[in-house]
Amino acid sequence: MAQKTQVTLVDDLDGSEATQTVTFAFQGTNYEIDLNDQHFSSIEESFAEWIGAARKTTASQGKASSRAASTRGGGTKRADLDDVRAWARDNGHTVADRGRVKQSILDAYDAAH
Repeated sequence: MAQKTQVTLVDDLDGSEATQTVTFAFQGTNYEIDLNDQHFSSIEESFAEWIGAARKTTASQGKASSRAASTRGGGTKRADLDDVRAWARDNGHTVADRGRVKQSILDAYDAAH
């Protein structure tokens, strides 16, 4: 007895039939989305400006190695952020007790250490 299995892609935005799967990474996290041709064109147009200005990396180059790079992915420990906040206050920066720390402050902290 023969069997035939069919896989149908479903557009993750509107539930219509998708024609392709798009993969991308943002701040250290990989994503995948199934899209129809119209939605693919939209995402391609949206990314075009950013891709045009960006540089390609290899897998090893894309890994975060500095404190500033690792904070972009949300992986910084609370104790590390407490140190950053204390340094920022001591150096005239305004920083909240909780929440995200501005990238400019993280960059300044990294430059000082």
